[in-house]
Amino acid sequence: MTLEEQKRQEDLQRLRGLRPIDDDFMRCLFKDNIPLVELVLRIITGKPDLIITNCQTQKDMKRLGGARSICLDAYGTDTAGKKYDMEIQREDKGADPHRARYHSSVIDIENLDARQDFSKLPDTYTIFITEKDFFGKGEPFYFVERINITTGEPFADGEHILYVNGEYRGTSDIGKLMHDFSCTDADDMNFELMAERTRYLKENPKGVNEMCKVIEDMRTQERKETMTEIALRMLRAGRYALEEIVNISGLSLDEVKNLQTGHNT
Repeated sequence: MTLEEQKRQEDLQRLRGLRPIDDDFMRCLFKDNIPLVELVLRIITGKPDLIITNCQTQKDMKRLGGARSICLDAYGTDTAGKKYDMEIQREDKGADPHRARYHSSVIDIENLDARQDFSKLPDTYTIFITEKDFFGKGEPFYFVERINITTGEPFADGEHILYVNGEYRGTSDIGKLMHDFSCTDADDMNFELMAERTRYLKENPKGVNEMCKVIEDMRTQERKETMTEIALRMLRAGRYALEEIVNISGLSLDEVKNLQTGHNT
């Protein structure tokens, strides 16, 4: 078996183990698939008549100069102009409430142009689907809204943050959906829209090729993260020249200098 064939077999094996709760696979599930996005959002928001007019995966959001940018897993708009950001968070650190707050604020910046009145801001839904029960209370959903502490009334600013418990199971639609999000096999899924897209990505030659390209990108990213960690360790050691770090890590000189700047701040 050639090296290329071996890599292909490794990719196919990795593909068989991917689930919708894995963010790269989820993005491919939702890509150009508004009916599936609608299904998931209807269940999560409790809006059975929700209609999505467009959805983008890996949506890069504009930012203010010097601020941190973000790439959204899935970003959609409904017929009322409300915005929905769905994020897969497999680790607790990725579901930190400050991150949810930041996602929500960046979406606001994206949706209000210069000189527009603040009242024109659309309602936004920042949705974190977490693999574990982030708040540990056994609930399927955790709805986060601002309230006026003094009056006890909703602040009604149009910002909505939802955490979805990926561990939740049961006979309700959300229990069935979270079961499907953890399935590797389409035949085990409850919702045909999810199963159909999963079969395409795992069994149809075109879908498999699409996923193998994604897996190759994942491999490249993992390699880059490993090399970045090596470079950071060398910088922390304080006894390596930048050229040595470049040669060992494979990063560019500019990348190492950027890491050095971040390390020293």
